[in-house]
Amino acid sequence: MPIRASEERGGSSAIVDIMKGVFITGTDTSVGKTVVSAAVFHRYRSTRPLCYWKPIQTGIESDDDTATVRALGQCCDSEIFDRGVRLRMPVSPHLAARLAGTTIRLDDVAGLISAGSAKANWIVEGAGGVLAPINDSQLMIDLIEALRLPALLVARSSLGTINHTLLSLEALRRRSLPVAGVVMVGEPNSENRDAIEHYGEIRVIAEAPMLGNLTASSLAFWGRDQFDKNGLLMEHLGG
Repeated sequence: MPIRASEERGGSSAIVDIMKGVFITGTDTSVGKTVVSAAVFHRYRSTRPLCYWKPIQTGIESDDDTATVRALGQCCDSEIFDRGVRLRMPVSPHLAARLAGTTIRLDDVAGLISAGSAKANWIVEGAGGVLAPINDSQLMIDLIEALRLPALLVARSSLGTINHTLLSLEALRRRSLPVAGVVMVGEPNSENRDAIEHYGEIRVIAEAPMLGNLTASSLAFWGRDQFDKNGLLMEHLGG
């Protein structure tokens, strides 16, 4: 199990251990985080033990990201950690919890990871964007901070993405949280990509097209050939 400590940070006990992996967050909801999560498996499972985790899922009756990653990433049971908050309403986590008559406790969510494999490289997918509320006082970025994993930011390639991406990067850096890179999803736009890399001082590690016939096979072909071609995520993934 991961070694844990109860160091208080922003009202939550941070997990200060040797966890490896990335926290896949986004500039918005439905931006492509789940598909990118599955692509990581096709790119790196041959060299690294990986395990996917969705700590908080809303709209579970119609939108099960864990099941989607299992299918698209062709994941076996050991590559999926299916524990976490599961809420019925497809709204922001804080509201979905309120409508369910409960409250999401960040410490409880972060603590679940102690039941997972210490050997795995964690591919953690957030809910919504960086500043999506979890409860009345905490945001998704607080969970990123508690887990101490570098963020991989998923952004759209279309108009408006420069502003949204730079704002998300600024929010992460205000907390001194490491950012592993940016993945842009949609029709390739070199101007937007160049602007994000220049003004955000960050690398766009991949541009993911909108695959019309999205299957495990089509994603595997793209993931192995085009995702993170320079291997920039390697430094965040253990052996």
